[in-house]
Amino acid sequence: MRKIRIGSGAGYGGDRLEPALEIMENGDVDYIIFECLAERTIAIAQEQKLKNPEKGYNGLLEYRMDKVLPLCARNKIKVITNMGAANPLAAVKVVKEMANSKGLQGLKIAAVLGDDISEYITDYMDYDVLELDTKLSSLEGKIVSANVYLGIDGIVEALKNGADIVITGRCADPSLVLAPLVYEFGWESNNYDLIGKGIMIGHLLECGGQVTGGYFADPGYKDVPDLWNLGFPIAEVMENGDVVITKVEGSGGIITTGTCKEQLLYEIHDPSSYITPDGIADYTGVTMEEIKKNNILVRGAKGRKKPNTLKVSIGYRDSYIGEGEISYGGSGAYERAKLGGEIIKKRLDIIGCKYDELRIDYIGVNSLYKDNISDNMFSDKTLSKEVRLRVAGRTSSKEEAQKIAREVEALYTNGPAAGGGAINAVKEVIAIASIFVPREDINIDVTYEEV
Repeated sequence: MRKIRIGSGAGYGGDRLEPALEIMENGDVDYIIFECLAERTIAIAQEQKLKNPEKGYNGLLEYRMDKVLPLCARNKIKVITNMGAANPLAAVKVVKEMANSKGLQGLKIAAVLGDDISEYITDYMDYDVLELDTKLSSLEGKIVSANVYLGIDGIVEALKNGADIVITGRCADPSLVLAPLVYEFGWESNNYDLIGKGIMIGHLLECGGQVTGGYFADPGYKDVPDLWNLGFPIAEVMENGDVVITKVEGSGGIITTGTCKEQLLYEIHDPSSYITPDGIADYTGVTMEEIKKNNILVRGAKGRKKPNTLKVSIGYRDSYIGEGEISYGGSGAYERAKLGGEIIKKRLDIIGCKYDELRIDYIGVNSLYKDNISDNMFSDKTLSKEVRLRVAGRTSSKEEAQKIAREVEALYTNGPAAGGGAINAVKEVIAIASIFVPREDINIDVTYEEV
């Protein structure tokens, strides 16, 4: 039975590069995917593009492609990535220039366009916002990005036209893997079970090292060997949709039914109905079998018809966060940190600081679980001899956020004894909301550059 091998080169925008290069050099793969786009990331990228029309792609594009391009050309490995973010066209031009500078020839680079609908977002102001229980019009004037989750169509078209490197913007993560499977095996879009299997395979690969032991290790309970040298996964996919998840021999990490199960369910709201632009996957019948060490055979996913609507991820200006931290150590550390927090609260009242939400945390004592749980974990908080006070407030203006940050830093000389290591920061919050638009509203275009 025919099979192809697809490697995962990244699980998020800032992921390591070395495991990807290891796969391209020693993994005997036909394709490698770089999944580098989170929902908030593309909103930030849109802002970068507004400031500079030649930017807006993943900031590590050049860093990665410097090493990836020669391996792509030499080993005939096709690269599929969403590192185009808000500007796939600019990303393609950058990659072309890099290929030319390295003297590489015979590469075709494709940009998949159509996800950015910010120009037309006013057409949808009466649509319901999924997260806010309101109409999109409530965010008018605050919107900075609007990107549709595209499926496989543009990528498949690019592959049919001979593309060696395909760069997308907002694209459903599993589609990066499903697309080459549909292209290579000729799977029909109405063969829902095969599409469901491909979506599952894409989901197993999309987070990179998570399925090889990253985000899995728990010493003494779930031990992972050589986590410092974590290898990324490879999917060996058969034409019938069966898949073996494996990694490069000798790389760090581990692939077991446990790591695969955790990744299979990661970020899945309903395992019977994982909705993507390409179909609805059903994981409830999936089986996993260890056929040898670090080789897990996965079978049994099914699928249903793709939805009539597509999700749009909308980035909007929500608020500002002003925050500061300062550390206290030794005897009385907790009491001094607590006094510091009380001082800040009173100071903000005195200066009339307007905030929507204020959070005072004692890192190492209650910053994760707050008092309700932490009180049961600590019989005596005063035993804590290292405490870092963190104060953070959400405001509607940058000026109010700056007031909070400054007051924390002022504890250096205006607060409890022996505070040190103070920092403060103000940042704008770009929040994410979602609407669903008719599939037929979206037009996909693919452009090409050759070297």
